[in-house]
Amino acid sequence: MSGSAALFITVFLACLVEAVEALTIILAAGTARDWRSAVTGAVAGLLVLGAVIAVLGPAISVIPLNGLRLFVGGLLLIFGLQWLRKAILRASGLKALHDETLAYQATLAEVQNAPATGRAAVPDWYAFTLSFKGVFLEGLEVAFIALTFGANQGDITLAAVAALAAVLLVTVAGFAIRAPLARVPENAMKFAVGVMLTAFGIFWGVEGAGARWPGEDIALLVLIPAVALYALVLVGLFKRRSAIAGSVIAVEGD
Repeated sequence: MSGSAALFITVFLACLVEAVEALTIILAAGTARDWRSAVTGAVAGLLVLGAVIAVLGPAISVIPLNGLRLFVGGLLLIFGLQWLRKAILRASGLKALHDETLAYQATLAEVQNAPATGRAAVPDWYAFTLSFKGVFLEGLEVAFIALTFGANQGDITLAAVAALAAVLLVTVAGFAIRAPLARVPENAMKFAVGVMLTAFGIFWGVEGAGARWPGEDIALLVLIPAVALYALVLVGLFKRRSAIAGSVIAVEGD
């Protein structure tokens, strides 16, 4: 796998997960409340997000590359290890698997019980704000992933294409069936993304500190499988321990 392929796959999978979560919120707001308000909120979130990206994009490009790689490498390690920790616990049975259908139903129940108020041209302000926050916050994560990965690898265009492809795929599929994408193997994707983010975090952190990897980007071909193997070993160990101890699965958290 080349560095460009690893970049595309990592950005695509990470953005796919974020897009599924944003779509779940929009669908719940539209189904339980008002579709016009939910869609208006989503569009407003995209417009504000676009303005933020327009400011952040040039700002990231002027940061010295080594400083950027050290900073982003540290952040990716934090995010990647968090994702990987949850994925390992889920795969080993120590944490409940994430269920997008249950998340959708929980959001739906919460939305249905909220009071209905209209403001200006928006019939249902609650549906509007819920969709707006969902799109903006999840979209901000998508933008951060695309911008930082693209800037570090020197290919923002490829990262943007991967992010856009993920968002478009989820949007078309979600609104075509008007249901949460429960069949998307989100737990497996989060495991893969956790591995990739951790590997990239190690890679960029080392380069940002001034060291150089043997073979440069080719080192990722060793780092990614090594992190994945380590995670799978932990899954096996935790499964064995939980079977012996008869551990109870923890309540699902995001």
